[in-house]
Amino acid sequence: MPEAIKLYSKGVVLSYKRGQRDQDPNTSLLRIEGVASKADTEFYLGKRVAFVYKAPKKVDGSKVRVIWGRIARPHGNSGVVRAKFSPNLPPKAFGASVRVMLYPSRV
Repeated sequence: MPEAIKLYSKGVVLSYKRGQRDQDPNTSLLRIEGVASKADTEFYLGKRVAFVYKAPKKVDGSKVRVIWGRIARPHGNSGVVRAKFSPNLPPKAFGASVRVMLYPSRV
C-alpha cells in the first residue's frame, strides 16, 4: 500500500498584526511548524491557508466551515509569517491550528 501524501503543514494563529496601541485585523500572524527563520519562510510565501472550525448550525449537512487565506510575507526574523484571510479571522481563532496547504507551487 502506498504511503499517504501530506498536502498541508500545521500552523498556529498567534494574533493580528499590531503596533503598541492598535491592531490590524486584516492581517494575521501565523507560526508554521518546522519554520524557524526568515529564510525558511520563503517556500511558504503565496501558499493557501485554511482555518477549519465547527459552527453550531448545519449548512449543506455539515457543521464544518473554512476560512481561506494566503501567506503574504515574513514577519520578523524568527519564522513567523503574515497572512491575509477573507473574511478576517475572528479573535476566537487565536491559538487555534490552521492548515498551510502546499499549493500553489512556485517552482
